[in-house]
Amino acid sequence: MSLGLQALLAAMPIIAAAVLLVGFRWPAKRAMPIVYAAAVLIAFFAWQMPAKRIFASTIQGLIITFSILWIIFGAILLLNTLKYSGAISVIRKGFTDISPDRRVQVIIVAWLFGSFIEGASGFGTPAAIAAPLLVALGFPALAAVMMGMMIQSTPVSFGAVGTPILIGVPAGLKDEIIVQNLTAAGSTWDHFLQIITSQVAVTHAIVGMLIPLFMVMMMTRFFGPQKSWTEGLSIAPFALFGGIAFTLPYALTGVFIGAEFPSLIGALIGLAIVTLAAKKKFLLPKDTWEFAPASQWPVQWMSKLEIKMETLPNQKQMSGVLAWTPYVMVALILVLTRMPEFGIGTILRKVTLNWTNILGVEGITAGFEFLYLPGGILVLVVLITYFLHRMKFTEMKKAIGESGKILFGAGFVLIFTVPMVRILINSGVNELGISSMPVAMAEWVAAAVGSIFPMFAASIGAFGAFIAGSNTVSNMMLCKFQFETAVKLALPGTLIVALQAVGAAAGNMIAIHNVVAASATVGLLGQEGQTLRRTIIPTIYYCLLTGLIGLAAIHLLRISDPLTNYLTSLALGR
Repeated sequence: MSLGLQALLAAMPIIAAAVLLVGFRWPAKRAMPIVYAAAVLIAFFAWQMPAKRIFASTIQGLIITFSILWIIFGAILLLNTLKYSGAISVIRKGFTDISPDRRVQVIIVAWLFGSFIEGASGFGTPAAIAAPLLVALGFPALAAVMMGMMIQSTPVSFGAVGTPILIGVPAGLKDEIIVQNLTAAGSTWDHFLQIITSQVAVTHAIVGMLIPLFMVMMMTRFFGPQKSWTEGLSIAPFALFGGIAFTLPYALTGVFIGAEFPSLIGALIGLAIVTLAAKKKFLLPKDTWEFAPASQWPVQWMSKLEIKMETLPNQKQMSGVLAWTPYVMVALILVLTRMPEFGIGTILRKVTLNWTNILGVEGITAGFEFLYLPGGILVLVVLITYFLHRMKFTEMKKAIGESGKILFGAGFVLIFTVPMVRILINSGVNELGISSMPVAMAEWVAAAVGSIFPMFAASIGAFGAFIAGSNTVSNMMLCKFQFETAVKLALPGTLIVALQAVGAAAGNMIAIHNVVAASATVGLLGQEGQTLRRTIIPTIYYCLLTGLIGLAAIHLLRISDPLTNYLTSLALGR
């Protein structure tokens, strides 16, 4: 089977998903069972993937689905708990006091607070926390999901305290041969990885500083009364200020400290600076932007959470500090459990349900980390909040009931989406001895574009994340391919791997099961295609500009790295 035919067949499930979700505007609950069936048929007949491996991959996907649903449940439950405790009304008023302008609220809540949650936890958690919070503040559910997806860009490469770089890149690239070659080139793996980290941080900082402006412009264009891009553009000075307030300390942290803290430090510094600036009305336009009245919103924008929130009885009064304490606890506990120095995460991970070599198939493993996952931490915070906010049992019961109902819709979609992803990723073991479907598509692109490959390296990374819904998994799956392609083309391997990591972060904005998960947290399912049609815009921007930066770095700045120079000299017999 030719490489071109491999790429075409491998792309069929993805094409089917795009056509059904975006083209025909089907809800994911109708589209994804068909996409899953297409993946199974192609894996079995075209890739000659053993049936047992397909079944094992499906079970692996279902176990991962439980992990995702656990996070979703925790996020919804926290929101509903705060709703019934009265904290949400206090939080809403607090943001209105900072600025009633919805554009400012997006920059502070989604961009900065969401980036902090991404830095602490990753794996879709910022959308699960920020999107419901935006709904609670009075945003349309569909707008909140779009904002929640756009968070998953710049901070993602250093999300979960650097997991995509510290775990994803080594798992996908590091082996004995590369370590030996690094030693021969007079370098080390740690130095090699730090070069990648620095290049990822600088590239993200350049591209990501415009994301807050994208957020407000897309919000005013798609959800404003006037459907105007310029209403978002009018706050450009403040949006750019908000972008730089995050990306500058983010880049410096990545270059001089390492991969663990860029998103965390960038977000904390940005929050402090931008919140103060908003209170002082620094760089803010004279006009204040607001959505149309909720009564005028199309039904597609609405969710059960919004309707119920408007009909709540008056809640007991509490201070802003007490209202915000649950979110502060979530952030603090996430940071403490993700930092290996404290050892808390190691203890929590001991409470794990593991299934190694599912159905006896080598290498297909899954586990459910009940306490370590953000879902466990969110539920713990909910229990603390119940006592902290002196809630009644009937209030807690209502919060749990509403959360459970919303969860079922997401569960149905994800039991098809995630197993489909695992089949694609695990298809590298087959009777034909050919690459897995994602790698086959990437190899075809590399063969087709040749010397301008850096322009497409980020898009390949984004494609990997689109399939897997994870920057870390995309890096694991494609870093080796990206590096080997760089060596063949005599390009700097560190930079190409960095472009892969940046693109893989951007790909989270269009990952199907991320959209489903974010939609579920605000009680809005069935509009996934609308979200994808919009988030593809910033994704294309991110990949194109990253590719141009890669080309400029190689051909204008002449960036290189010791390992690629050494391997190239060996290939040339010098």
